[in-house]
Amino acid sequence: MNKMKTITAVVLPITLMNSACTVKNAPKEDKVKTPNIVYIMTDDHSYQTISAYGHPLSQLAPTPNIDRLANEGILFRQAFVENSLSTPSRACLMTGLYSHQNGQRQLGKGIDSTKTFFSELLQQAGYETAVVGKWHMQCEPKGFDYYNILWDQGEYYNPEFKSKETNGKYVKEEGYATTLITDHSIEFLEQRDKSKPFCLLVHHKAPHRNWMPEPQYLDLYEDIEFPKPETFRDDYATRCSPAHTQDMTIDKTMTLIYDLKVYELKDRPPYNKEWNVEGLEQSLDRMTPSQLKTWNNAYHTRNENFIGQNLTGDELLNWKYQRYIKDYLRCIKSIDDQVGRLIAYLEKEGLMDNTLIVYTSDQGFYMGEHGWFDKRFMYEESFRTPLIMHYPKAIKAGVKVDALVQNIDYAPTFLSLAGVDKPKEMSGVSLEPLFGGDKPTDWRTDLYYHYYDYPAIHSVRRHDGVRTDRYKLIHFYGEGKMANDKDIDCNELYDLQEDPHELNNLYGKGGYEKITAELQTALTNYRTKLAVDEY
Repeated sequence: MNKMKTITAVVLPITLMNSACTVKNAPKEDKVKTPNIVYIMTDDHSYQTISAYGHPLSQLAPTPNIDRLANEGILFRQAFVENSLSTPSRACLMTGLYSHQNGQRQLGKGIDSTKTFFSELLQQAGYETAVVGKWHMQCEPKGFDYYNILWDQGEYYNPEFKSKETNGKYVKEEGYATTLITDHSIEFLEQRDKSKPFCLLVHHKAPHRNWMPEPQYLDLYEDIEFPKPETFRDDYATRCSPAHTQDMTIDKTMTLIYDLKVYELKDRPPYNKEWNVEGLEQSLDRMTPSQLKTWNNAYHTRNENFIGQNLTGDELLNWKYQRYIKDYLRCIKSIDDQVGRLIAYLEKEGLMDNTLIVYTSDQGFYMGEHGWFDKRFMYEESFRTPLIMHYPKAIKAGVKVDALVQNIDYAPTFLSLAGVDKPKEMSGVSLEPLFGGDKPTDWRTDLYYHYYDYPAIHSVRRHDGVRTDRYKLIHFYGEGKMANDKDIDCNELYDLQEDPHELNNLYGKGGYEKITAELQTALTNYRTKLAVDEY
């Protein structure tokens, strides 16, 4: 490898542009000043690894700064996404629309940039707007006075950023992505027009695959044996074929070189044929000599010990799980640190009381449940996402809510708090009625989900479905377009109260005819009302 000799750190000047748009929806007059908004979204952060949610993993790797937001604000225990995939989730955030409505059904091209972004409406209402970090949509940031966004998925080490000042070019900066994103977020806050309310979107790259921790945490948790989930050995016995034909298992899909950083195997058959061996090499090539030395000091001896053991079977699988979980949680530690740093800045500036702080992820993630990593399926671990809101002027400390909420609701919530009328075409609703902790009698009783990204990496079949407080109906459909995949039209039904791990498919079993018919009616109604064009 040709190691990088030097990397020029670029600190870009921030020139904030006053919106030239006519104010169509001015904030309503109120005794309470229009709130600022800080929306923090990580990439693939599971609720299982936020200690406020109480999962065993997070009790061994706590997240005190994120927990503080939950303890002083509201924790949503039934928050979900509309499509468990990064770019579609981001499009849902910006538009308040379902994937088929905003055009972004899959990871690639698709976003209909003629749709209104909530940032445009806030900007017109006098807000100063900014987005920092991962954008990952194939359109320019729209409705933002300031942006500083990562190239594509972004790199963990020494990533490239593009801003209005770089003339369309991505410029490499030295440092760790999680820290740099916070740096630029604070730069915006420092140089903003302080006579205006602001909306800042902080979009982190971490903890996206391949989970590369920052230098100071490369040895963190090394002496801890993390527990495997109860469903780690799931055999999918009652499931439709997609659970069997997916390609996202820790056992067979997760790679030793790219995912688990055993770089020493790169020239050794058969490991040199693993997926994306060059991906890790490129990541190491971009490190500074100091970064690379620290990295090698942490991983090399551990990797050689692993190779020397020649593990197979259950011992190898357990080793892979431990390396995966530890690297993932090390990335979360950096996220939590930077959340704390942002909170400290807001406190120093006296902004905490009048700022809505949101913490969430673009979807959930599998921490070994069903033997998997990644997301995509409508099963709970990827369908469900963490969601925490902190706003002392409207939210009491320690509120926990079990109402069904979804990521299409974020844009309407921000607009409502700003006193801006929600466009009638937005499908989501404001979460403000839940801020007191009670669920209104007219609150939704079910949610609609739709995953489209097939054929694609991980081989998860297209499916849609509906979820209530207790039950879930999933419909898998479509032509088989990848190896060993057949055409499919198959349903699964789960009683989440009796079977929270979704192991026992009840579809077609006696005694469930009534609930099956009710859920099918709800699903059909969604398809009709939303004009869904495939299922």
